[in-house]
Amino acid sequence: MLHTLQNEYLTVQIHEKGATPWSIKDADGTEYLWQGDTRYWRNRAPHLFPYIGRMPGGKYTLRGEPHCMNMHGFARDMVFDVKGSSDTHLVFSLTNNEETYNLYPCAFCLSIRYRLEGRALSITYRVENTDDKPMHFGIGAHPGFNVPLETGAAFEDYYLEFDAVTDAKRVELSADCFVTGELTPFPLTDGVRLPLTHDMFDNDAIILTDMATSVTLKSSKSGKHVCASYPDMPYLGIWHMPKTDAPYVCIEPWSSLPSRHGVVEELTTKPGLIALESHGVYTNEITFRFEG
Repeated sequence: MLHTLQNEYLTVQIHEKGATPWSIKDADGTEYLWQGDTRYWRNRAPHLFPYIGRMPGGKYTLRGEPHCMNMHGFARDMVFDVKGSSDTHLVFSLTNNEETYNLYPCAFCLSIRYRLEGRALSITYRVENTDDKPMHFGIGAHPGFNVPLETGAAFEDYYLEFDAVTDAKRVELSADCFVTGELTPFPLTDGVRLPLTHDMFDNDAIILTDMATSVTLKSSKSGKHVCASYPDMPYLGIWHMPKTDAPYVCIEPWSSLPSRHGVVEELTTKPGLIALESHGVYTNEITFRFEG
């Protein structure tokens, strides 16, 4: 079932399955969100929880016990409950159940709150550990945005522009997309700009750290752009389906990284995961602003 947020600038639809953004249109009907064309990528904007990225063979351990979980966790496949709604606010909730416990034996409540203010859509993650032992997890977003956003422009006319000059580093991946442990400098044009080309994704995602905490998808040939702000996320994934001419780009703020190459991770010791104490609460907010 779809739920709608609307104001004078934007109409946003969100699906109960995965609490997933389904459509983001402005007042003139421009669709900003990738619409899931199966020729390239069937998804649109899944939420990643309780793990980000791949696990070797889909396997991990928790306190020494072996378990299995699919890439990017299970939240994207679960139907959330609606806990509150208005024209500009929606709150979705997922509580552990038998299905989630078989994949991830932890007791939790995950809330995803949407707030529409002007041209901005804010998404707040709230994780409550309802268990009597610590909980270890990752969380993040994976939205795809149409490129180009207007007719008359091409994919290569667009670029990502960060809001500050930093010494950004790339998290290097193995050929099978696991973390190698190596960070390499990732220089940007004029210190802030990353021009988009299809072949930049031929080896899968670009994952950055030590980057600026806001980035804008824009083009000199279009007045429409998307700004993503993620002040408390230490990683940013940038992706489209490798070795294709896919007309979208994903801008993905993450709290943590995929598994290390050749390592079946023990979640209690995996570097970078959030360690949430018993009955503790974790929150993180990201915001997307749509201009034009």
